Order: sequence, then structure tokens, then C-alpha cells
Amino acid sequence: MMKKITTIILILCISILSLTGCGKSSTSSDSLERVKKAGVMVIGIDNTYPPMEFKNKSTGNNEGFDIDIANAVGKKLGVKVKFVPNAWDGIFLALKAKKFDLIQSSVSITDDRKKTLIFTDPYIYGGNAIFVKADNTTLKSDKDFPGKVIGCQAGTTAEEVLGKLSGLKDVKKYEAMTDAFLDLENGRTAAVVTDPMVGDYYNITEPGKFKKLKSSLTKEPIGVAFRKGDTTLRDAYNKALKDLKADGTLSKLSKKWFGIDIYAE
Repeated sequence: MMKKITTIILILCISILSLTGCGKSSTSSDSLERVKKAGVMVIGIDNTYPPMEFKNKSTGNNEGFDIDIANAVGKKLGVKVKFVPNAWDGIFLALKAKKFDLIQSSVSITDDRKKTLIFTDPYIYGGNAIFVKADNTTLKSDKDFPGKVIGCQAGTTAEEVLGKLSGLKDVKKYEAMTDAFLDLENGRTAAVVTDPMVGDYYNITEPGKFKKLKSSLTKEPIGVAFRKGDTTLRDAYNKALKDLKADGTLSKLSKKWFGIDIYAE
């Protein structure tokens, strides 16, 4: 009888240990604890999207509004920040493959993306604005798109929106927005559709080349994207963003990169 009781107790202990993983499973699934233990937060970016995130040609460093925010969040969380550039059309697959911990790279929050990702609250609003050459007087809205070649970045919501429009001669997709605006400048496309702050940055740095049309295709909330299970890291990141807004850091960075405080009440 004693042998049987001992065997039963042993089986129960093994079962409990297998279910709890000796108490380690909760630690391994805690995304915030994982990052803090590593001492570094790895962030996926598409560094071809000025002024949000781009590679400075002179220094080789990653710069931009998102870069500055991510570095500020890293300080709040007490960890270093490492940026990993990735082509936009594969950036969500790279996150799923754990190439990085999160994506802060002008990610529009959409219902489709929320099926596989979790997000912070929006920290800026973008969308699909229309940019043309400064001397273009014939293209005034998307109603003038039929028969035209329109440029956008591959894998973005702009590609999705343009794909639903009829009559376009072609939708030219680019890996880098820098190439899209270069083609627009050289007349290879009639217009480029992208986030308004991206096109506005070109108008600041290269005045007189482009203009933004009054009409736009969509307005979209932008947030930081995480894998579905990484709620503790997302929550801590979201709190840090709120703190950075409250202490005026986001306003300061807005003025630095956009020339205005987009957070002013």
C-alpha cells in the first residue's frame, strides 16, 4: 500500500512540475522581464521613411521621430535600444520569427493587423496623403488617378487602398519611399501616396519640388506593434509613451522633426 501511495504522489509531482515547468514558464513568457533581463530592447524599423526613421547618409546612424521616441522609451524602461532595419514588406514576418521584440516604424493600426498583432495606443496619426510635383495642375484628387501611374511603398495600407481603385494605369510599388519620391521628381509617376508627415518632410528639406493635395485617401492611427502574447512589454511601452507625452518629450520631438507641436491641445 505504501508503495502505491508513494508512486501516486510521485506521479502527481511529475505532473505538476510538467504543467508549471518548475515555475519557469511564467518567467519565460513575461516579455517585459525577458527584455529587462537581456538589458536591450530590439526594435524593427524600415529605415527608408524620413522623417520617421531613416539612415543618415553622412553618419550611417538611424535617425528620426520614431528613433528618438524609442530611445526615450528605452531610458524609461532602463534598457538599451538596438535597431534592426528590415524591408517593410517582410517586417511583420520578421517580428513573428522573433528577429526583434517589437516594431516602431510608422505602423498603421488596422483591423486586419490586430488579428495577429497587439498595439500601443496611437501616438501619432498618419494616413494616405497624395503628393505630386509642385508644377502639377491637372491632378487634384484621387478622382484624377485613372490612366495614371501612382507610386507607394510595398506592403503598406497605401498599396491596399490603391488596389481598390479602378482605372489606374499602374500602381508602382517601392521598397523605399526615398525611391518613390525620386521617381515622382523625375516624372516616372504622377503621384505618390504616403503618410502626410513623410511627404511634408520632403517639402521642408527639398522645398519647391512637391506639394500635398488637399484631399487624402485615409486617416490612420499609428502605434507600436508587438507579438500577440507580449502584453507585459506592450503595456510597459504604452505607459512610457504616456509619460513622455505628459512630461513634454513628445512635443519637443514633434517640433524637432515636424516644425510644429502635434500634441498641443
